[in-house]
Amino acid sequence: MPEDLTVTRTLVVPAAELSERFSRSSGPGGQGVNTADSRVELSFDLAASPSVPGWLRARMLGRLEKRLVDGVLTVAASEHRAQLQNRLAARERLARLLRDAAAAPPPVRRPTKPTKGSKERRISEKKRRAQTKQGRRGSGWD
Repeated sequence: MPEDLTVTRTLVVPAAELSERFSRSSGPGGQGVNTADSRVELSFDLAASPSVPGWLRARMLGRLEKRLVDGVLTVAASEHRAQLQNRLAARERLARLLRDAAAAPPPVRRPTKPTKGSKERRISEKKRRAQTKQGRRGSGWD
C-alpha cells in the first residue's frame, strides 16, 4: 500500500516519507491472535519533511508539539483484526491529525461596544422594572 497520503488539496505526503511498523495486536483475533502482526504504527517525520512548506511546518509543529517525539508524529491502530484495515485506519487518523494541525487559525475577535440606543433601552427597562417592583411593596406596619 505504498500510496501518497492526501491531507488537503494542496498538501500530499509522499509514501516514501511514511514508515510503518507492525506488531501483535491485543484484543480479539481468534486462532491467529498470537501469530498475526495486525497492529500498525504509522510514523511521519514532520520536522524533516521536504513536502511540507516551511510556514505550514512551523504552524503544525506548534499545534502537535505534545504528540511529537523528536519531530516525528506516530499513530497506532489496532482496532481491527485485519492488518490491511488497521493500515487504512492509521492512515486516516494521521491525515486527520495533520489536517487539523494545518487548518488556518480562527479570525481574531474584535470586541464591540454597545450602541447608544441599546444603552438607553437597557436603562429604561431597568427603570420600568424598578417601578413595577416599587408598586408591589407594601407600606409595612401602619
